[in-house]
Amino acid sequence: MGNNQAAAAVDVVGLTARRGAHTVLDGLDLRVPAGEVVGLLGPSGAGKTTLIRAIVGVQEVQGGTVAVLGRPAGAPELRRRVGYVTQAPSVYADLTVTENLRYFATVLRAPSGDTDRVLEQVDLVRYARTRVGDLSGGERSRVSLAVALLGAPELLVLDEPTVGLDPVLRRDLWDLFGRLRDDGTSLLVSSHVMDEASRCDRLLLMRGGAVVADATEAELLERTGAEDVEHAFLALVEEGAR
Repeated sequence: MGNNQAAAAVDVVGLTARRGAHTVLDGLDLRVPAGEVVGLLGPSGAGKTTLIRAIVGVQEVQGGTVAVLGRPAGAPELRRRVGYVTQAPSVYADLTVTENLRYFATVLRAPSGDTDRVLEQVDLVRYARTRVGDLSGGERSRVSLAVALLGAPELLVLDEPTVGLDPVLRRDLWDLFGRLRDDGTSLLVSSHVMDEASRCDRLLLMRGGAVVADATEAELLERTGAEDVEHAFLALVEEGAR
């Protein structure tokens, strides 16, 4: 077992979190191995976003621990080591793509030259001088991803990054995630689209605030005898209801 396999990018133990009066996560345990693309899959309302917010340190939690790259979630030194992409684009519509990246690079104290690097990574060089407000939804999502890549974070946390994208853009984005993984980045990618499972090294399936499976796609299909992850998920839900 190599170091990457032994190390955890994220370690969650006994996590309890509420949104308002509703308990979303109740004593959740899970682990995200380092150096892999881990898919966090489940229907809307499964608790994926609350979990992600706890991992990046912006969710108030009522119990348990969340360790990220060996440090408590939200620790100041993680700010430059963890990239986070929210569901809604978190960039300024009235600035150009380059202006956005330069602004965030200053905030993150990213190295000079990082703006050009991330523009190339997300294939937005031709839109460098375009105002973000004039871009399509898919292009805007890529600007948010470019911001998250500034400073070359060790862990990238992406909340539904492919939602609303056409199949070609989705494929291109997953190709990029694979390249980032190959360069040593750990990725946690949430999605409610089960067919994206095949692009992940490992899967965490969530429902009702609980992890119903933590396995590779092959292990999941073998365990359930299902033909795809969607049917495997349904089989696990039925199994748990018995």
